[in-house]
Amino acid sequence: MFLYLSKLLPLFFYPLGLACFSLVFALFNVKKRPRVAAIAISWSLILLLLCGNAWVSKYLVRSLEWQNIPSVQLPTAEAIVVLGGATKSAFPPRPTVDLSEQGDRVIYAAQLYRQKKAPLIILSGGRIDWRGSGSSESADMVTLLTSIGIPGEALIQEPDSLNTYQNAVNVKKILESRGIRQILLVTSALHMPRSLKIFQRQGIDAIPAPTDFLVSQGELQELASSPKAAILNLLPDTNNLHQFTNALKEYVGSFVYWLRGWL
Repeated sequence: MFLYLSKLLPLFFYPLGLACFSLVFALFNVKKRPRVAAIAISWSLILLLLCGNAWVSKYLVRSLEWQNIPSVQLPTAEAIVVLGGATKSAFPPRPTVDLSEQGDRVIYAAQLYRQKKAPLIILSGGRIDWRGSGSSESADMVTLLTSIGIPGEALIQEPDSLNTYQNAVNVKKILESRGIRQILLVTSALHMPRSLKIFQRQGIDAIPAPTDFLVSQGELQELASSPKAAILNLLPDTNNLHQFTNALKEYVGSFVYWLRGWL
């Protein structure tokens, strides 16, 4: 139930959900209370304009992504842990498992393995029922990694986790059973601040290895590269709104996890 509510309730706090709720409210009040309806419509417009522009969205994303940038080359560790959310199962018409937007996690883990940063890769992620049946995310990642030449004996599956807290708890059991003390934690840069705190709260010596950066120095410089660019980046865009929402999800998730004592 907590998992379901954790996915459903926050929708009412995100820009698109708030704007839709406000517009529905305006629709029911447009005849009897036109002034109230006008305020609700204006609020929806302001919300989408504010959260959908590149200036706001990219700086909000940066506030999370740039927290754990390695200052030096990553050290070696005893295992690489990759968190799920990076794959799409092989349902027709897909010929095989596809990488999702966060698929850089899988590729980066393979690169770290080939750089001999660790001899094992632990793949953590189950499959949420209402997001389709089929194999677990960990199994999907195994399929992708073996297809690009990573040996199967170097891969360990953890197929039961349905959220980041469960990732940490279940991975800890694997680490303890194998006597592994230090890991490289691979996940999207946006997700890293919350993930790292959760793993550390479990007593795991995790070194952050973020990937899948949405905001780079070049993209921030482009915002004000010219007066025209500065103005155009104020206009709402669906991609900016998506990035803003994802960053807000991380802040909301961190708050909820903090309330539950998970970080």
